[in-house]
Amino acid sequence: MQITQTLSEDLRRQFTVTVTAGELDSRVTKRLEELKGKINLKGFRPGKAPISHLKKQFGKSLLGEVVEEAVNEGSQKAIADNALKPAIQPRVEPVGDINAVVDGKADLNFTVTVDLMPEFTPVDVATLKVEKLVSDVTEAEIDERLEMLAKNVRGYAKREEGAAAQKDDMVVIDFVGSVDGVAFEGGTGNDFNLTLGSGQFIPGFEDQLIGAKAGDKVDVKVTFPAEYHASELAGKDAVFAVTVKEVQAPEDAKVDDALAQKLGLDGLATLRERVREQVKNEFALASRMHLKRRILDALDRTHSFPLPPAMVDAEFAAIWAQVEAELAREGKTAADEGKTEEELKAEYRKIAERRVRLGLVLGKLGEQNGITITPNEVTDAITARARQYPGQEQQVFQYYANNPQAQAEIRAPLFEDKVVDFIGELAQVTEKKVAKDVLFADPEDEPAETPAS
Repeated sequence: MQITQTLSEDLRRQFTVTVTAGELDSRVTKRLEELKGKINLKGFRPGKAPISHLKKQFGKSLLGEVVEEAVNEGSQKAIADNALKPAIQPRVEPVGDINAVVDGKADLNFTVTVDLMPEFTPVDVATLKVEKLVSDVTEAEIDERLEMLAKNVRGYAKREEGAAAQKDDMVVIDFVGSVDGVAFEGGTGNDFNLTLGSGQFIPGFEDQLIGAKAGDKVDVKVTFPAEYHASELAGKDAVFAVTVKEVQAPEDAKVDDALAQKLGLDGLATLRERVREQVKNEFALASRMHLKRRILDALDRTHSFPLPPAMVDAEFAAIWAQVEAELAREGKTAADEGKTEEELKAEYRKIAERRVRLGLVLGKLGEQNGITITPNEVTDAITARARQYPGQEQQVFQYYANNPQAQAEIRAPLFEDKVVDFIGELAQVTEKKVAKDVLFADPEDEPAETPAS
């Protein structure tokens, strides 16, 4: 086996590997010598068939296996002999006619392209200065949450005969949905309790039942959203034949001891404290999300090093596939975003570069500080994911058990969060009080800070 380096760039090496036809034949012969005792051929005692005869019978199929082994061996040898640290799986491409190689008529030639991990020194995270958005949990917020809670658990009383349904009323309905006169799966319901104005059904449905009376039959005409989860219905016009069976008015929602007791607590004071803790947790989570974004921005700003091209290409390909799918769902093009496709691609390539850079930095910081994800943490995350699919929990567990890539997709965000939390404990964090709406704004809507150049 001959290995020749043909390319040397900052983060990329390429090698040409040659395995002669004679060497391949010798490997086939060696394999047949190992196997001949297990091969039974008519006319020969076990292990007594000549190698030449075995080659005629099994040589070509074995050569395919030998070629695959030689490729793997050559790739690993090129990496090991040159003490390389691949960033991703090396890319192997055959050179010449591979069919001639399998037929034993040509040498095996292939290239091995290796993208390398960049060498860099992570910033001392104790020197990072980041801002943490916080907001006070006010008594007014607690009062509002309690009012919402009371409304959610309030009862309903049947309206008098002939009364028209109003917003916030609950109607008991039967319905059959159809598209182009054909009923569709999942579009039928009986004795369904629907609160008008709750937004439980697709836009426009509930509004058309305001004013309806018990006994009325109403054809509700709606259009499914373009991004509707059932692709066969997305963007389609539909008609729901609705029978209103009963109209019920909401009872007064009172925040008192009775409400607390209805929820299994001893009184309003205890309920108020439970709600306060829940709200505090929600505020803390929102604050953490903003802090995470600022930590990532700080890491991106303080690191500048060459990125493995193949890693960026792979990340960009994944992002761009999502962008194209989203544009297709919405019936848009890059022009609708006010940009050319080239400009849009350039924008998303920068995002890909940021993600790769941050992934490498977080990975090195985690490695340096002994941060790992335990099997139990992965199992807990999979369990939480499985709970999102009632009745299909076992299938979800089996999917992850049999799919290492899916497990990696679970482990990656766990690792990222763990490293970010570690940085947050050491960095110089200053709190900034903001209004609630600012705290709960999506951190992803904030513009990313410019990385170091």
